[in-house]
Amino acid sequence: MSDQQEEKIVFNTTQIQNILPHRYPFLLVDRVTELEPGKRVVGIKNVTINEPFFGGHFPGHPIMPGVLILEAMAQTGGMLVLNTNDDFKDKLVYFTGIDKVKFRKPVTPGDQLRFEMELLKARSTIFKMKGKAFVGSKLVCEAELTAAIMDR
Repeated sequence: MSDQQEEKIVFNTTQIQNILPHRYPFLLVDRVTELEPGKRVVGIKNVTINEPFFGGHFPGHPIMPGVLILEAMAQTGGMLVLNTNDDFKDKLVYFTGIDKVKFRKPVTPGDQLRFEMELLKARSTIFKMKGKAFVGSKLVCEAELTAAIMDR
């Protein structure tokens, strides 16, 4: 991989934990590679066979649960929302709604999910985002997410 193709890390896992309250086994964003506050964010989740959910979903045929793909998408969106305004330090993002969800392909161990979140609307403490999840160049999930900022 040439230097131009290497992904820039805007936030690593430790820095993400300074912003989001999630912890193992529920922190589902490994790094943020792009951030345009108030506009868009790109996050990465490396999916490994060591994920606790694979033991039961499904034995002998591991597939990442769709709700966890959506949760990882929401956490990535949380990084966008919490970096949109300095007043949002020491706040939490509550996932309040999902619309237009489509699961296109299964996500399996060894995949790397790339979440691209775009801010559609922002009103006071309510945010609506469009999210897409990719494995390589293949779209695996898309949704519109609504979130609210609350006091921590």
